Amino acid sequence: MTNLKKISIDGIEVEVDGAMTIIQAAEVAGVEIPRFCYHERLTIAGNCRMCLVEVVGGPPKPAASCAMQVKDLRPGPNGEAPLVKTTSPMVKKAREGVMEFLLINHPLDCPICDQGGECDLQDQAMAYGVDFSRYREPKRASEDLNLGPLVATTMTRCISCTRCVRFTTEVAGITQMGQTGRGEDSEITSYLNLTLDSNLQGNIIDLCPVGALTSKPYAFTARPWELTKTESIDVMDALGSNIRIDTKGREVMRILPRNHDGVNEEWISDKTRFVWDGLRRQRLDTPYIRENGKLRKAGWAEALTAAAAAMKGRKVAALVGDLAPVEAVYSLKALVEGLGGHIECRTDGAKLPIGNRSAYVGTATIEDIDGAAMIQLIGTNPRVESPVLNARLRKAWTKGAKIGLVGEAVDLTYDYAHVGTDRAALEALAAKVISDETKAKPSLVIVGQGAINEADGAAVLALAMQLAENSNSKLLVLHTAASRVGAMDVGAATEGGLAAATDGAEVVYNLGADEVEIAAGPFVIYQGSHGDRGANRADIILPGAAWTEENGMFVNTEGRPQLAFRAGFAPGEAKENWAILRALSAELGATLPWDSLAALRSAIVAAHPHLSRIDEVATNDWQALPDAAVGKATFRNAIKDFYLTNPVARSSAVMAELSALAKARLATDMAAE
Repeated sequence: MTNLKKISIDGIEVEVDGAMTIIQAAEVAGVEIPRFCYHERLTIAGNCRMCLVEVVGGPPKPAASCAMQVKDLRPGPNGEAPLVKTTSPMVKKAREGVMEFLLINHPLDCPICDQGGECDLQDQAMAYGVDFSRYREPKRASEDLNLGPLVATTMTRCISCTRCVRFTTEVAGITQMGQTGRGEDSEITSYLNLTLDSNLQGNIIDLCPVGALTSKPYAFTARPWELTKTESIDVMDALGSNIRIDTKGREVMRILPRNHDGVNEEWISDKTRFVWDGLRRQRLDTPYIRENGKLRKAGWAEALTAAAAAMKGRKVAALVGDLAPVEAVYSLKALVEGLGGHIECRTDGAKLPIGNRSAYVGTATIEDIDGAAMIQLIGTNPRVESPVLNARLRKAWTKGAKIGLVGEAVDLTYDYAHVGTDRAALEALAAKVISDETKAKPSLVIVGQGAINEADGAAVLALAMQLAENSNSKLLVLHTAASRVGAMDVGAATEGGLAAATDGAEVVYNLGADEVEIAAGPFVIYQGSHGDRGANRADIILPGAAWTEENGMFVNTEGRPQLAFRAGFAPGEAKENWAILRALSAELGATLPWDSLAALRSAIVAAHPHLSRIDEVATNDWQALPDAAVGKATFRNAIKDFYLTNPVARSSAVMAELSALAKARLATDMAAE
């Protein structure tokens, strides 16, 4: 039974849950209340006092709307709904007073501040500020903090809203930041001058309502009104975080999160946010052909003719990289299978069963984590494989969820029961008798790629599915490659995996697969955006667009198809990936039956109807895998270096610096002095 209460805000009557605060009820009513410290995803601090409102019939002073619940309000004399005013003279005077106090120590930095143009303090000073200050004393200054290479600090601008402290403590699960001192001496600081050790630290830049925390790599490069904003999807991991790509001319200047409650809420990982400088370096911008052991520049006509000549009448194998959109994968599959060849997307050796969506995606959604009472992790380190998903697991833990881990013992930022490190521990867990009371509670089994990319991966996955069945849990397969689920959906896999697909291959067509070593022997055609490992091994290079430079579909780890939109154009002669394959098919005399992206998408949807339901998670029919014997090995996590997992990240100077810092941090033991 819900505890609904009526409340009237500026004459607009709404019925809301009594546990809601006035500021939340005002949002329901469509009334905007200014705020600095309040944030809907963080605990309530109630310390900026900007959200003051007048409660009619209440105390004769303004009330902080972020901290007062609707159920605590007194009804009117005749039982009417409690009345709250947000525009009365009392409220206006109170907010102007608060603004005057906030600006006492705030420097006049707006012309040189990176927050200018999207600053909450600027916006609210326009509404509640005055054109002079009655304060004649010198302004208080604070020393800037060194939080690392990502977040620039100008602490003199800080208004002590504590959003950064609450985020790092509650969401990111680190304890480096806090507030020390009292009164005039109080300041936000990092304990022992530590830099931030989190893959989510960039989110405090978005949270800061003033210019105290800004982006170091983006500093002084653009103003918000100069940027073209494009809504897109992240491909740095398989979560499919919703992002906004800001471009200036042809260059990506920054990447910001977009709110999507079902996927990433409003957070993104640091790799997602700061990898954009990798889009400018080591780019392939013209076709190349290898002659006498050296690559030379070529034109498109020459390169496509040479590629077609190499492929005709020979055994072809195709490899799919981690960042390829569904359209390119589907085109490559149609092209290569038309030549009698094989295609494989599981380049890391993951034993994902072909055609069984309940086994390679699972049956859970990311949102199921929020209400889970028990979560079992198998062979995964979500803090590295998907930091935003890990923040969601931490949120479930703070609400009382019990979390267990079979695999490497790592710091996940929350407590968990470490069940064991090897296959035997998983077997014992799967064979355990579980009570009906436990089965009745919502629970999840999350399987990482590290658990299923060994030789006995199929048997491990079968055990995980058995555990999910026994405990009445939902299953989520946590992928590390953004393209993997989409590629599996369109059938870009060969029975027997990588070895079977490349067995006896005379030509290997490599679509951006830079994480795999191709042995000497076969002729290699590489199509991709960066001069990484795949390009170094190639005999012909066809330059493709990066994910920010073409429209593409990606299916995330829970099986949700999402669209990434083009934010800019590929450099030089580089072309869209599906268009290169369409042109090559014409050279081969086996022209693919589509001339536009729309026609290609129609063909994909006709073959795989669930991909037409954008931003929806399809229900997967449960198909248990046959039991098989597992080995004796311990589980090894799939990702060793979070910052260098793909060619874009390996081209990024910021990612290289972060990777070096992470290694140095591991190598240095802190002394207990």
